[in-house]
Amino acid sequence: MKVAASSLAPVLRSDTQGRILARLFDDPDTEYTVTELAEGAGTSFPTAQREINRAVEAGIAIERRVGQARLVRANAAHPLFGAMRQLLVATYGPPAVIGREFAHIDGALAVVLFGSWAARYAGDPGRAPNDIDVLVLGDPDRDAVDDAAERAERQIGLPVQATVRSLGQWNRGRESFITEVKRRPLVPVLVDEEQHPDLARELERLSTRDRVPR
Repeated sequence: MKVAASSLAPVLRSDTQGRILARLFDDPDTEYTVTELAEGAGTSFPTAQREINRAVEAGIAIERRVGQARLVRANAAHPLFGAMRQLLVATYGPPAVIGREFAHIDGALAVVLFGSWAARYAGDPGRAPNDIDVLVLGDPDRDAVDDAAERAERQIGLPVQATVRSLGQWNRGRESFITEVKRRPLVPVLVDEEQHPDLARELERLSTRDRVPR
């Protein structure tokens, strides 16, 4: 079976590999089960298992067994760990970094990645993105949003451009900007599912609409 090449980092064999390794390298002190890595990468258990086997055989990941569970983490002692972490965080790491830095902003109902990075992440071909576009829905403090963007930018190594729109603006969809965001690939990072289940369902639908299997 032919595997589609990585959209964000051509040196990697596939987007699935990139998403799994990004999760491991973004938080190298945390161990993950194969199921957690498969779910995070949006792939099947056998596919995740194969990618993990390759990473362990190459020495860039470490595993241990606890009963029937297989726990995996990045090998921070590997000579290429620093270079690989920088590559992975800059390419497949933005959802984790943005989610971490934009969490707990009062008034933020949802945080969504859009634009060229989201398009490459969804599998659309094109040039590597020059920045990360973030849409914050709700009525957050603008200074808090800008501070979060600056923190994320330092970690990712690319400019993080944050835009704020109210939930009313999103629902009305009259603005050309909102129409374009909804039309193109997007990646929901944070959403208040309990308070706004309709918004959560809409974002999930939009994010999976044009996803290319990798």
